[in-house]
Amino acid sequence: MKLFLYCFREFDEKKYFDVLCKEKGIDYDYTEAYPSLQNVHLAAGYDGVSFTPTKMDAGLLEAFHQAGVSCFLTRSIGYDHIDLKRAQELNLHVSNVSYPPEAVADYAIMLILMCLRKMPFIMEQSRVQNYTLKGKVGKSIGESTIGVVGTGMIGRTVIKYLSSFGCRILAYSPSAHKEVAELCEYVSFEKLLAESDVVTLHAPSTLETQHMFDKKAFEMMKTGGILINTARGNLIDTDALIEALLEGGVSAAALDVLEDEKNLYYIDRSGDCINNRQMAMLRSFPNVILTPHTAFYTETTVESMAQNTVNCLLDMAAGRENPLIIV
Repeated sequence: MKLFLYCFREFDEKKYFDVLCKEKGIDYDYTEAYPSLQNVHLAAGYDGVSFTPTKMDAGLLEAFHQAGVSCFLTRSIGYDHIDLKRAQELNLHVSNVSYPPEAVADYAIMLILMCLRKMPFIMEQSRVQNYTLKGKVGKSIGESTIGVVGTGMIGRTVIKYLSSFGCRILAYSPSAHKEVAELCEYVSFEKLLAESDVVTLHAPSTLETQHMFDKKAFEMMKTGGILINTARGNLIDTDALIEALLEGGVSAAALDVLEDEKNLYYIDRSGDCINNRQMAMLRSFPNVILTPHTAFYTETTVESMAQNTVNCLLDMAAGRENPLIIV
């Protein structure tokens, strides 16, 4: 078996792929570049290609197919960047990865605490040696109502962690999970928005969840509420969020993901003039935290993603079932 990896990071991924591919008898090569029509030839003759979230449209799938590639393995949980319809038409295999939910849950809790205690403003003022208390008073998480939108593996882990703080926890999801039902109160989306001091997002990216946080949703939120997003950028209508922040309806936001991350995150853009007005606006707010899609990023997660990628390739080749193989 032969595997070619795009968007490859030598500084953290290589040590895992070196061991796994040697152990499983897989020949692999890689490039730091993102897949494009200009570098499809690098994967010619390989059984599979792997990549991080990047647009894998019909044109690219067709080009790789013509180069002899039949397996497409994204090193991410999300796979909405892949044209699955065209992949099925070409009889291609597509897989994603899974990883332990604790990393993102840890990160979400960290962002909740930072917003409740106004850490962005405190750190900014400390840098200019303003050590006064004015404008820095926070709120205890234990005295807060936290709303969790989406109770998949990550959302459920967040609820378990939150239960240790003694806060009231509300949850909204298409279906309730017995695993955490005793730790939270499942409510309607409207009730969650109206009563939560903090809303943390853990829903998948689907047509139904696209812009679920729009102008109407922000108007329903409790005045002064805080929004945390470690899920997917397109859950939020960014222009509506900016308006809510400017008007004071939302008192703070912490976003590990953005609606338009293309050509931004995971790329060194230092010294560049970045043409993203929404990002520029959000970065100008002292009550907004922006982090570059790193909630998942721990050693355990990187190792797990590498293992899933290698296992899926072998299972695809052998015709074995694997829950991570999408088509």
